[in-house]
Amino acid sequence: MVKSAKRIISASSRRALAIEFISAGKVHSQTDLVELLADAGVKVTQATASRDLDEVGAIRAKTASGAMTYRFLESDAQPLNRVTRVSDQLILSVVGSGNLAVVRTPPGGANLLASAIDRAAQNGELSSAIGTIAGDDTVLVVAKQANGGPALAKVLKEFGVSARNSKNTKAIKNKDRKRN
Repeated sequence: MVKSAKRIISASSRRALAIEFISAGKVHSQTDLVELLADAGVKVTQATASRDLDEVGAIRAKTASGAMTYRFLESDAQPLNRVTRVSDQLILSVVGSGNLAVVRTPPGGANLLASAIDRAAQNGELSSAIGTIAGDDTVLVVAKQANGGPALAKVLKEFGVSARNSKNTKAIKNKDRKRN
């Protein structure tokens, strides 16, 4: 296999790649992540891989077959905490219309934020969203209700504000549930 030339990407983009690899079940060790990133043309140290795994909320655990692999916690609280952790740096602006909310992020940050929003929606922490589509610096979030875009945009804005000010995810969670 020929490795790609080294390319410079943002930490958010690198973490988005890590999330993809973890979600696909390809990361069994920090060394695996370093090698997978290298195959994608991104050179990182083991220390950087370790920090990235921690930042995206990955844990190392046994699979049903007994093999060790990195995965994401399935607890109810984890996805929203992850959104809150990353949103203070990733949510630049949010606009809602119809059943959509458009979130602007720094270049390379959309995949990381979209992944966190999707996980929160799947686990009921962000009950007003049904899914996302991410580009490089834009996330399209689809609301459950036909006219729920503006309310969803408000909840997503609160993620960023809350993360910057108080890290109070419980209040956001309760507000989102009351809207539905």
